[in-house]
Amino acid sequence: MEEEEEAIGYLDKVLEDEDDSEPGTPTSPASPFSASEKVDAGKGLEMRKLVLSGFLASEEIYINQLEALLLPMKPLKATATTSQPVLTLQQIETIFYKIQDIYEIHKEFYDSLCPKVQQWDSNVTMGHLFQKLASQLGVYKAFVDNYKIALETAEKCSQSNYQFQKISEELKVKGPKDSKESHTSVTMEALLYKPIDRVTRSTLVLHDLLKHTPADHPDYPLLQDALRISQNFLSSINEDIDPRRTAVTTPKGETRQLVKDGFLVELSEGSRKLRHVFLFTDVLLCAKLKKTAVGKHQQYDCKWYVPLADLVFPSPEESEHCPQVHVIPDHELEDMKMKISAIKSEVQKEKANKGQSRAIERLKKKMFENEFWLLLNSPAIPFRIHNRNGKSYLFLLSSDYERSEWREAIQKLQKKDLQAFVLSSVELQVLTGSCFKLRTVHNIPVTSNKDDDESPGLYGFLHVIVHSAKGFKQSANLYCTLEVDSFGYFVSKAKTRVFRDTTEPQWNEEFEIELEGSQSLRILCYEKCYDKTKLNKDNNEIVDKIMGKGQIQLDPQAVQTKNWHMDVIEMNGIKVEFSMKFTSRDMSLKRTPSKKQTGVFGVKISVVTKRERSKVPYIVRQCIEEVEKRGIEEVGIYRISGVATDIQALKAVFDANNKDILVMLSDMDINAIAGTLKLYFRELPEPLLTDRLYPAFMEGIALSDPAAKENCMMHLLRSLPDPNLITFLFLLEHLKRVAEKEPINKMSLHNLATVFGPTLLRPSEGESKGHLTLASDIWSHDVMAQVQVLLYYLQHPPISFTELKRNTLYFSTDV
Repeated sequence: MEEEEEAIGYLDKVLEDEDDSEPGTPTSPASPFSASEKVDAGKGLEMRKLVLSGFLASEEIYINQLEALLLPMKPLKATATTSQPVLTLQQIETIFYKIQDIYEIHKEFYDSLCPKVQQWDSNVTMGHLFQKLASQLGVYKAFVDNYKIALETAEKCSQSNYQFQKISEELKVKGPKDSKESHTSVTMEALLYKPIDRVTRSTLVLHDLLKHTPADHPDYPLLQDALRISQNFLSSINEDIDPRRTAVTTPKGETRQLVKDGFLVELSEGSRKLRHVFLFTDVLLCAKLKKTAVGKHQQYDCKWYVPLADLVFPSPEESEHCPQVHVIPDHELEDMKMKISAIKSEVQKEKANKGQSRAIERLKKKMFENEFWLLLNSPAIPFRIHNRNGKSYLFLLSSDYERSEWREAIQKLQKKDLQAFVLSSVELQVLTGSCFKLRTVHNIPVTSNKDDDESPGLYGFLHVIVHSAKGFKQSANLYCTLEVDSFGYFVSKAKTRVFRDTTEPQWNEEFEIELEGSQSLRILCYEKCYDKTKLNKDNNEIVDKIMGKGQIQLDPQAVQTKNWHMDVIEMNGIKVEFSMKFTSRDMSLKRTPSKKQTGVFGVKISVVTKRERSKVPYIVRQCIEEVEKRGIEEVGIYRISGVATDIQALKAVFDANNKDILVMLSDMDINAIAGTLKLYFRELPEPLLTDRLYPAFMEGIALSDPAAKENCMMHLLRSLPDPNLITFLFLLEHLKRVAEKEPINKMSLHNLATVFGPTLLRPSEGESKGHLTLASDIWSHDVMAQVQVLLYYLQHPPISFTELKRNTLYFSTDV
C-alpha cells in the first residue's frame, strides 16, 4: 500500500500510543505487542484459527443483518415511481445510502475467507483479504457522514407514512446456519447502527490476529498494514473530543463533517481554473489536486477557505458592480463538441477494427483534453461569495440548478450557531489531507472518464408535457424550465408560459427537446419577478426566485417506448406532474410522403408554390416575418422548444388555409412559430436540399481546396429545383439576420446551422441503412457534415438567385 498523506499520518501519530498498547507495556513500531506477550508459534497458529473462526461467525451474522436491511429497498423503489409511493426515491437513497456497497464488500470478503478457515492449514495466508477490506473503508466514511440524516429521514418517514412505520419496526434477520432460530425481528434503527459498530470490531480482530501471527509469517506485514489503515480511519471519525484533534472538530468541539463536494470552475486572476470545492459543517474549502509522482496518493492543495460564519452572498446591487464575465462564443463550444464527437467515433472504429491500444489511448487523451477545455469554458452563470473580511470569490456554473444547490446547502448550515475562526497551518494541513478520503465526487465530469459499458446516453428527441404543479403555500406567477445534460454539463432547453397569480398552475404544454447523449432531465420551477427595480444586472443571472427543482434519470429502456410515460417530480414540497416519450434521431427525421394533396405540411414544395402561385411557400414567409418582427432578440430563438400543442394548432390553420392565420400568428408564443417553421421543413416529403444531391453535398463539403469547394458548392445550389433554391436562399438571409443579434439572442451562425442542418439535409432511406450503428456516431458522421454544409452557406457572402443562375463556373463532376 502507498504511504498515507503526512497530515493523516500526523493524526495516526496522535493516536498511536492510545490505541496500540496496553498500559505499562513497552511497544515498538514494528510490533503492537511486547516480547513477553509473544507465544510459541504452534499455540499462536491454533489461537489464530480460533480468532478467525469467531470472526467468520460474526461476519455471517453481519451479512444477514445487511441483507435484512436491503430486503425492503427494492419494493420501496418499485413503488416510488407509481402514483402511490411509500417513499420518494430521494428518501430511499438517503435511508439506504451505501448499504448495498457495504453488503457486497463483506459478502466477497466472507466468501473468500470461509474456505480458508474451513480447510485449515497453518501456512494459509489471508492477510491480503483483510488488507483489501481495510482499503475499502472509504465507503464506511460516506455511510458515517450520512448516518445522522439517514436516521432523521427514517424517523420522519415513519411519522408520516404508516406503511413504512410497519416495515421499519420489524425487519426479519436470518439466523446463522447452525442456529435453531430461523429469524429474529430487529428495528431498522438498530440495523442502521450495525455498520458503525462493525469497523471497531474489525480493528479489534486485527489486533488479536497480529498477536497470534508469527513475525516471519507472510501475513504479518499485510495484517499490520490493514491495522494501520483501520486505525487511521477510526481516528478520522472518532467523536471523542481531544485537544490534539482540533482539526477534525469545529471550534465548538463538534465533529466536522463533509456535507457536499464537487468540481467547480473558479474565475481567478482573469483565468478559469478547475477546483474541487468542499463544504464542511462550518467551512467552505477550495482545493486543487496536486500533481504527484506515479503510484503516489493524489493529494489536495488548499487554495483558500472561508468559515461559514464569515461567508456572505452579495446582494443584487453589489453584483451589479462586479466585473463582467467573458463568455465564450457558442460557435466555439459547438466546434469543440464536433471535435469530441469525431474523436469518439474514431475510438469506436479503432475498437471495432481491433486497433492498437496505443492509438486508442492517444485518441482518448486528445478527447480528454478537448472535453476538459469544454468543461472549463462552457459555464457562464456567476456564483459569487464574499468573505466578511473583504475577499471575494467567483465561480462559474453551467446551470441555475447547481447554483441554487450550493447556495441552499450553505444557507442551511448558516442557520446554526456558527463561530468565526482561523485554522492553524497544521489544522489546515490535516483538513485538506482528509479531503482525499472524504470526497464523494471522484472523477472530473467528462465522458472520457466513463467506462465503456456505461450508457452513452440518448440521442434524438424527448417529448415532454409539463402538466401542472401543486404544493405552493401562496399565489404566485409561476413557470418551469427544462434542462438536459449534454457533453458533461446542463443546458436549458424549454420554458413554459407564466401562469399568473395561482397556487395550482395548469400549464399542459408540450415541448420537443433535442438530446445529445443526455442522461438526465431537470425541471426547475420559478416565481416570475415583474418588479424591474429588483432585476439583477449581473450577466447570465436568472433573477426570478427558484421555488423548487428536481432531476430524473433518462433510462433508455423506460423512455424508449412509443407511449407517453407519466411521472411526478417532488421538489421542496412542490409536486410537478409531467409526461414524456422519446424518439430516436433516425425515427424523428424519417419522412413519410403525404397522401393528401391539400394543405402544406408533408406536401412537395413545388406543388405548394405552384398552387399558391408563389416563389416561397406562404407558411415560410409568414413565420419568418413574425420571428423578425418580435422574436429576433429572443434568447435561444429556434433552439428553445415551442409548446407542441401551439405548434399543432398552427399546423392545422396553415393546412386549412384559415383566414385567421395572421391573427393567430400575432397572438402566438414566438417559440411556437419558430417550431412550426422547423416542423414544416422536417415534414417535407424529401429534404429541401433533395435526396438526389445529398451525396454530392457530402463530398463537396469535404474538399480541402477552397476554390474547388466554392466551385462545387455553388454548382450544387444551381442544380436544385427553383422552388427549393429560392426558399433556401430566403431562409439563409433570414438566419443571417438572426445571427446578427447574437449578443442578445445568443444564437450564432453555428448554433443556427446545428438546428437547421440535419433538417434541410438528410440521407435517403437507402443511404442511411446500415450506415450508423452507434447512437453517439450519429453526431459524429452525417450530422456533423450536414451542419458544416449549412454553415458554409451561412458564412458565404450574399448569394443572389439571378447571379447564381447566370454564372457558368466550370464544374467537372456530373451530379
